[in-house]
Amino acid sequence: MGKSYEQIDGRLRAFIEAQPLFFTATAPLDGDGTVNLSPKGLRGSFAVIDELTVAYLDFAGSNAETIAHLRENGRITLMWCAFQGPPNIVRVHGRGEPVFRDDPRWSGLLAHFPDIDPTAHGLRAIIVVRAEKIRDTCGYAVPFMTYDGDRPLHGSRFARETDESLDAYFRKKEHVETSIDGLPGLPLPLPPLPPLPPRASEPDGARVPNP
Repeated sequence: MGKSYEQIDGRLRAFIEAQPLFFTATAPLDGDGTVNLSPKGLRGSFAVIDELTVAYLDFAGSNAETIAHLRENGRITLMWCAFQGPPNIVRVHGRGEPVFRDDPRWSGLLAHFPDIDPTAHGLRAIIVVRAEKIRDTCGYAVPFMTYDGDRPLHGSRFARETDESLDAYFRKKEHVETSIDGLPGLPLPLPPLPPLPPRASEPDGARVPNP
């Protein structure tokens, strides 16, 4: 049934990269704190950096629970399900960190996402995850569902925002600068979005050490 993997490559990597949707789970250290589970979509917003490192783009939204939990303790689990084809569920358990716009690694990491225009989605962080445990399970109970395409609403909503208006938007939201449980979330003021980097398959500085 379940199988463990030493690294993300071959058919495992191909399966992960083919999925249009995945989920992230984080939690605070406080046993009474709020566990967070988030769906992540938009084609091109996830990338395998190397055999043990993955990353995804964190866009503008009404909450920043994942960012807050990672800043506190770094624990994260990512999960992919096969909604078409042979049944399969893949989980990557590891340690993550949010890389913000003013981080020197930003441009190198962003080059791994050539199909996403960061100015159209209010990009606020890049979440980098270093895998500690990689497993798959059967997924026999996961239903068949078809992928019809990404919703255009997120891009159309945030494409009209400037860095200044986006910062004001985040400040108005209750759980962006701090989490539901009062943990530090997205640091504000929001730094300006750096110029877009040149695209390359393995840009200098893209490989990220264990957070």
